[in-house]
Amino acid sequence: MKSMNNDKLFLSVRELIENARNYVVRNVNTAMLYTNYTIGQMIVEEEQNGNTRAGYAETIVKNLSISLTAEYGKGFSQRNLDYYKRFYLLYRERIAQTLFAQSDSPVSQLSERALLAAFADNFKIGWSHYILLMKIDQAEERTYYESEAATANWSYRELERQYNSSLFERLMLSRDKKSVKEDIDKGTIIEPAIDALKTPFVLEFLSLKEDSRYSENDLETAIINKLEHFMLELGKGFLFEGRQRRITLEGDHFWVDLVFYNRLLDCFVLIDLKIGKLTHQDIGQMQMYVNYYDRKVKRSHEKPTIGIILCKEDNKVAFNG
Repeated sequence: MKSMNNDKLFLSVRELIENARNYVVRNVNTAMLYTNYTIGQMIVEEEQNGNTRAGYAETIVKNLSISLTAEYGKGFSQRNLDYYKRFYLLYRERIAQTLFAQSDSPVSQLSERALLAAFADNFKIGWSHYILLMKIDQAEERTYYESEAATANWSYRELERQYNSSLFERLMLSRDKKSVKEDIDKGTIIEPAIDALKTPFVLEFLSLKEDSRYSENDLETAIINKLEHFMLELGKGFLFEGRQRRITLEGDHFWVDLVFYNRLLDCFVLIDLKIGKLTHQDIGQMQMYVNYYDRKVKRSHEKPTIGIILCKEDNKVAFNG
C-alpha cells in the first residue's frame, strides 16, 4: 500500500512539474514572438514614415542593430531585425483578423494582455521554427508545415528534416497520401517542452548564458567524463577551450562538439564526434567549421585551424574523389 501511495504521489508531482514547464514555455514563446513581431512593425512603420531616399531603410536597421546590441548584447543583428520585419509582414493580416474578431476597439486601445492572448492563439511553435518557415515563399506550403509542426509538436530539427525531405511536395504529388503520412512518424523527433527554452534565440531573449550542458549527447559525455585521459591520448600541448561551441551562419546554428587549443602547434583544434559512419556531409561540415574559425576566431599570428572527426565506424568511400 505504501508503494502505491508513493507512486501516486510521484505521478501527481510529475504532472504538476510538466504542466508548470509547459506553461512557462508557452508564455516565454508568446512573449518572444509578440516582441519580435512588434519590433518588426515599428521598423516597417518607421521606414514608411521616414525619408524616401535610397538606403534609408537599411540605415534604420543598421543603426537600430548597433544600439540594441550595445544595450542587450547579441541577438539583435541586422539579419535578425530583418527577420522581425518579415515576420510582421507575413503575419500581420492574421493578427489583425484575430484582433478584429475579438474586439471592436482599435488595436492601439487593446491591452497588452489581449495582444498576448492573440499571439498565444495564433502561434503555437517557436521562433526558430518561424525562421525556417519564413524562407518558404509559397503560403500554402508554409501554412502546412506550421500546422503539422504545431499539431505533432515537432522540434526544430524535425521540422527541418520534414521540410528537407520535401514532405509537402510528396503529399501533393502522391496518390497514396496515407502511405506518405505514415512515413512522417518514422524517426520523428519530438521536443520536450523544457528543451524549447534551450534554443539560442530564447537564451538571448532572456539574457541567459548559453551553457554547454544544454546540449549533451551520450558519446560526448563519455569522452568529457574522462577528459584528462582523452587529452593525454591526443598528445602534448592541448588546452581544453570548450564544448558545443556555437557557430551561426546565415541564421542557422551549428555546434562544434569539442574545441581545443594546442600551444605547441599554435592553432585551434576542432573535434566532431560521430556515432555512425563518416560521410561526405560530415567532412563538408567540418571544413565549414575550420573555415569559420580561420576567418572569425584565429588571430593573424596563429596557424590554420585543424579539424578532426572521430567516428565509431570508418568509411573509406568518404575520402574518395
